[in-house]
Parts: sequence; C-alpha cells; structure tokens
Amino acid sequence: MNLDKKTNRFPFYKKGGLYILCIVLLFVSIGALTTIAPAYRFSSKTLTEWTSKVESTTFLYLLGMENRAFQEAFPKDNSLPKLSNTLFELTTSVKPHDVRSLLGRELPGFSAFNNKIIVAGEGTNYTNLPIESPPPLDDILKDRKAEVNEPTKPENENTEEKEEKPVEENVVFIYNTHNRESFLPHLPEVDDPDLAFHGEVNVTKVSDRFAESLEENGIGAIVDHTDFTKVLQQKDMERYQFYDISRNAVKEAFASNKNLKYVFDIHRDAQPRDITTTTIKGKSFARLAIVVGGENADHEENLKFATELNALIDEKYPGLSRGIIINEGPGNNGVYNQDLSENGLIFEFGGYANTLEELYRTADALAKVFSDYYFNAEKVSTEAKEE
Repeated sequence: MNLDKKTNRFPFYKKGGLYILCIVLLFVSIGALTTIAPAYRFSSKTLTEWTSKVESTTFLYLLGMENRAFQEAFPKDNSLPKLSNTLFELTTSVKPHDVRSLLGRELPGFSAFNNKIIVAGEGTNYTNLPIESPPPLDDILKDRKAEVNEPTKPENENTEEKEEKPVEENVVFIYNTHNRESFLPHLPEVDDPDLAFHGEVNVTKVSDRFAESLEENGIGAIVDHTDFTKVLQQKDMERYQFYDISRNAVKEAFASNKNLKYVFDIHRDAQPRDITTTTIKGKSFARLAIVVGGENADHEENLKFATELNALIDEKYPGLSRGIIINEGPGNNGVYNQDLSENGLIFEFGGYANTLEELYRTADALAKVFSDYYFNAEKVSTEAKEE
C-alpha cells in the first residue's frame, strides 16, 4: 500500500480523491435511477413487496441499535428472528408460520384470504370478495362498439314538500383509477367479462351521475376525467402502477381546492351479476362494496369513516352494501391513495353485468346517504366549535 512513511497513513490528496470519486458515483447512480423508463425503475412497490417478507420486529430491532428509544418498543416476549429464517423468507417468499404465503401462490383464488372482511354485507364471504382481472393494456385500450340509452333521471318524490338545498362548496373529489372499466350489457360485441372495457361508456359515467346527485342534495363535487389508462401507456408504465398515476390527480385536486374533504375512487367489480345485484322495493340496484387499504399506516381513520357510512347505507337501503373489505398483502396496492385523506375510500359499483340504469340508482342512493352523513357531521363539528 502507498502509505506516508512519516505518518503511516494515506496521503491527504488520495483520501480527498476517494471522497470526490464516491460523490461522483453517487450522483451518477441517482441520475441513472431517475432517468430510466418508469417501467424499469426499482420502484417503491418493489421495495415494499421485498421488505414485506421480513418480520417487522427485525426492522424495529435494527432501528433500536441506532436509537435506544426503539428498543423500548421492541416486544419483551419476542426474540430477534434468526438470520437463517429471514434469508429463507426473502429468497422463497414463504413464511413458515403463515400457510397463505405458500398456498396463495399455488391455489387459484387463495390469495383473497390476504384481505379481511370487516363488515360482511348480505351474502358476502371470502369466496365472493371484490376482484380485479385487468387484461393487458392493449386489450383495455382496444376500440369496441358500445350502445347506451341514457336512463332518464326519475323525478324526486314529494317534490312539493322538498326544499332546494343550496350547494355547498366543492368538498368531494371523485376519480376513477381504472377509468375504462365497462359493462357487458352496453358492449354488444363483447361476451368475455375480462374484455369489458371501453373508452367512453364506462365507470366514469357512474362518477358523473354520483356527482350530479350529490349536488342535488346540496354537496359540491368535482369529477376528474383523466384517462389514466392512456397515461399509463404513454409513460410506458406497468399495470400495477395505475395508482401512482391517479395519485398525482388527487394531489393536484387538494392543492387547487382547499375545501376538499372527501375522496372517492369509483370502480366496477369483476364478480358476476348474481353477486353484484339486488332488488329494493321492486327495483334492481347494483350493489356496493367499500374497500379500505390496509397498508396505509393511518387506515383506521378511513375504516372509521367507512363503518359509519356503511351503517347508514344498511339502514336506508338494506342489502345494497356488500360490506367493508380491507385489502392488503401481495397482489394488492394496499394503500389506494387513501394516505392522502382520512376520508378516502374505494367504492366498487356493481359488476361487469350490471346496466347503467341499475348503477345510476345506486349512485343516487349513495348520494342521499352521504348527504345525510355529511350534514350531520358538519352540524356536530359546528356545535363542538361553539362549545
């Protein structure tokens, strides 16, 4: 080694050169990671899936080595997981104590057990939870023939007694992450549920109807009409990155509308008609399922909101709700942008076999229920401030 004979150390200029080289390599690495195509980046989702295979107590223990405060949080009855077990889980994705990690990859549909039913609606169980089955982007973006006769909006009952409500400022933001999800009854040349997608006749129409009904009930709402599917294709991104794209729309909505309090992402389910349809007072409705992301650190707040709203739905429209489901684990986004608002939810409206008429009835019903919830919450909030 080239040591200074007097000090027995590396010369200063060589140490300085080494530091400069390290800094240059750091900036080159950062530049490479930020300029490559999004589809090939080492994304946060990749890190999440990789680290999710490691026991959480391992990270707590490692943090405790640097900060003693974390050692206080380390469970006293837990020991540090063995290095051999940790390496086994990382390389195989199998957790010896969790049978789902093995069978979920081998048995079709078994991965659904990663999700949790918090409130089970009528007939809801682990065999008929909301599912997504997106085909390749090319199939989603394919041009298809669509037929739709917009259902006329029914006149309000007791019109003479009903007072017009002044519309509140825009407090609700509605968007559709999977914006091209469509419905077979309006796609005459399609009979495969996995191909029920369309550029115009799709779930965004349900969002528009929902916003219209909210305004009729005195609540201002904004609907985002971004074609996230097209954006995903243009940016050469993968399907699992849908929520990365729609996240930008939610952030922009909050930045430009300070009054926004509620964020609803509306989807349509991939379950068949017998699961997604119900009859209430002789009329056919598309059923609702509420989804909360379990990997959002503050999802308990979203769950509280979902539970209160679901209780009102059950009270006013028995059988309409399929319940509340927490989605998490491999194969799920697990956050769904709900970390941006404690009042953020996913609504699964009906399924591929429902008609717009059925979906619009449900949108009207949800708007009525939500308006009751909203004005009651505002009243309670005002009374609390006065006290």
